[in-house]
Amino acid sequence: MLADLPLELRSLADYPDLPPLPEQGSTYEENARSKALAVARALGEVALADDSGLEVDYLEGQPGVYSARFLGEDATDEDRNREILRRLEGVPPENRTARYRAVVAVAFPDGRVYSFHGACEGAIALEPRGKGGFGYDPIFYLPELDRTVAELAPQEKDLISHRGQALRQAREFLLSVLRQGKGA
Repeated sequence: MLADLPLELRSLADYPDLPPLPEQGSTYEENARSKALAVARALGEVALADDSGLEVDYLEGQPGVYSARFLGEDATDEDRNREILRRLEGVPPENRTARYRAVVAVAFPDGRVYSFHGACEGAIALEPRGKGGFGYDPIFYLPELDRTVAELAPQEKDLISHRGQALRQAREFLLSVLRQGKGA
């Protein structure tokens, strides 16, 4: 989604010596900002990071900011999906509302950090469907499309996803920075 920007984009894989990034915040924004800022300061370059998660209303917002660590570090996506479905067993469709939420942070080496938010509303399906995506996508149901996120083509997912929304905002911000020249 950022490939057409006049920037050289690199991933963490290009920096194998970077230490693990901090992700100890209690919100998506805290985690995204801390990761982006750690990379920006370590490399002396503008850095982008995100944090996201699934919030299930019936489960009081769980797994939320702990979505990737829900059930522990060794749990698989299938384990996490199975547990969410187990906890919602017998819960009627109207009470299975949920959302994906994401925050993308853009950090500068001087400590400035800008955050961009996205959310995608849906529900938890009765069973996993689809082979695409990752994480909770097979159980995250989009009623208006009558499909789970795992049943969407990647381009469709980018258009509606929480991460896609936040990245489009970050993209516009980066374009404005580029138009202004150095700095923001």
